[in-house]
Amino acid sequence: MNDEPRPLDTGVGGPAPGRHTLGPHVVGSRVVVRRLVPGETGPSGGPAMTDLLGVCEAWGDGVCVVRPADGVPVTIALRDVVSGKPVPPRPSVRDRVPARVAQEHGFALFPDLVTEALGGWVLRDSATATARRANSVLAFGASGLDGDTDVDRVLAHYDRPIAAVLTGSPEHARLTALGWVPESNESDTLFQVAALAQVSRALRGAAHPDAEVHEAGPGERAGDRSGERAGDWARVTIGDHATAYAALDPAPDGDWLGFGGLAVDPAQRRRGLGLAVVAACVGWGAERGASTVFLQVLGDNAPALALYERLGFRTHHRYRYLTPR
Repeated sequence: MNDEPRPLDTGVGGPAPGRHTLGPHVVGSRVVVRRLVPGETGPSGGPAMTDLLGVCEAWGDGVCVVRPADGVPVTIALRDVVSGKPVPPRPSVRDRVPARVAQEHGFALFPDLVTEALGGWVLRDSATATARRANSVLAFGASGLDGDTDVDRVLAHYDRPIAAVLTGSPEHARLTALGWVPESNESDTLFQVAALAQVSRALRGAAHPDAEVHEAGPGERAGDRSGERAGDWARVTIGDHATAYAALDPAPDGDWLGFGGLAVDPAQRRRGLGLAVVAACVGWGAERGASTVFLQVLGDNAPALALYERLGFRTHHRYRYLTPR
């Protein structure tokens, strides 16, 4: 069996130097290209060569165009291509963030959220928010406490105990064995992330002239909290027809923008108002240096998931809520 890559058919009179798996099919993909440097001599006395890593943006008319990390496109004559191949996408920094840390970025969405460490778990309370993620224990990873001390503390802390656990995790299995059951018949909750720049591009043209941004700083929102985690927060409205809110986490790596509370008057749907308020939230976050945007959605909400996928979102992790039987 021949494992050698096929020679490139340049479409301009035969294969280019070397053998590789490049071609028109790699446009839009990350590639590495080894190419000749015309007019220069290499260390061994032969032709000089250099490697280029980047995204292939064009292929045809005897050239390929590759955009490296510095953003300056490089045009390469196909006759100078020595070797090359597609390479996996560079892992995103946001993909390497642990699920627990990603969840903590969302704390800024709740102005009066009070948190208390329970070993490796986090007790969360809000006097005004009704969302479960503001009134439950975040049980991602082991608590590190002896025996069932962590569970006993949760039962004593909440009138209606709810635990958020990563689906299929040891904590999920442990609480289930202790008699905890799904808090509702809903599917898993999906925590989705995207590059803000990609979402912004996808939303180009979605702006609405009547969108208004109402913002508040940490001092106005901190409530009973110390304010050390309170970040910038904004609510976007289009009259009485559509609304959404967004918050920027001020932690050291707090370039994460979260948004939620998206609501559109049923009589005004299918007019682009939902996208318009999201676009305004994203624009507001971009002005403050955000580079990652996140949201949470139920896994069986197919229309929303299809929309978010078109905007560039993908699932970072999935979790569910449990409560004692």
